[in-house]
Amino acid sequence: MKPDVTAFFDDATNTISYVVRDPEGSACAVVDSVLDFDYSSGRTDTRSADAIIAFVREHGLEVQWLLETHVHADHLSAAPYIQEQLGGKIGIGDRITLVQDTFGKVFNEGTEFQRDGSQFDRLFQQGDSFHIGQLRGDVLHTPGHTPACLTYVIGDAAFVGDTLFMPDFGTARCDFPGGSSEALYASIQKILALPDETRIFVGHDYKAPGRDAYAWETTVGAQKALNIHVGQGTSAEDFVAMRDARDATLAMPKLIIPSLQVNMRAGHMPPADEKGDVFLKVPVNKL
Repeated sequence: MKPDVTAFFDDATNTISYVVRDPEGSACAVVDSVLDFDYSSGRTDTRSADAIIAFVREHGLEVQWLLETHVHADHLSAAPYIQEQLGGKIGIGDRITLVQDTFGKVFNEGTEFQRDGSQFDRLFQQGDSFHIGQLRGDVLHTPGHTPACLTYVIGDAAFVGDTLFMPDFGTARCDFPGGSSEALYASIQKILALPDETRIFVGHDYKAPGRDAYAWETTVGAQKALNIHVGQGTSAEDFVAMRDARDATLAMPKLIIPSLQVNMRAGHMPPADEKGDVFLKVPVNKL
């Protein structure tokens, strides 16, 4: 079955969120939503999430799932806000517990921060399946960018998060704690083993040199033939050497500190103090 897919591009973080709809009904899922955040002022805004909410309501859709491909380091998730407005279950990979353990220590969260994934409604494992109305979704564990990354294969569409980008831009970085270029290469091979006509929807786009427009949809066949990092049968050895060298030149994402603290809590802010105020921590010399 071919799901209807509507993309929402966030200019501030180059993130693409998706509404994935059962073409024969009203059920839908939201993939990788964005909560707007101005780091300079510490203020949040819901305009990106509100655009998705307005679309869902305008088309009479029922949100059944709020799917996260991983714990994002470059934007905050709006999943709890959308859930409050529209319902649905928040899902992520079960290896979230590894991410929570790692960054619970980085941010000195203490024992009150649960590291068991209980902030999420569903923890998916490799081989799990779920439904969006009559649409079947299948789960691929695709670590490398982070240890908890998933690809959701829904009908003829694969939502790959930060594992693959458009063919002319390549692949995701692997230098975050728990990341691995070797694991990413193996994960990409899982995705490339899908039928060539499978549509791939990427989590970000930055417009590769020579391309004037943002893009987010490609195919397995195009990735195999054209991806500048893994296309044309690139070997694991060559990929790992390229990826590790490239990652050594990259700066941290500008929103990594707030994003990780919020997203490892399923999009919830840290607990408020006795006055109702919320604070984020800035670890010094930890990242």
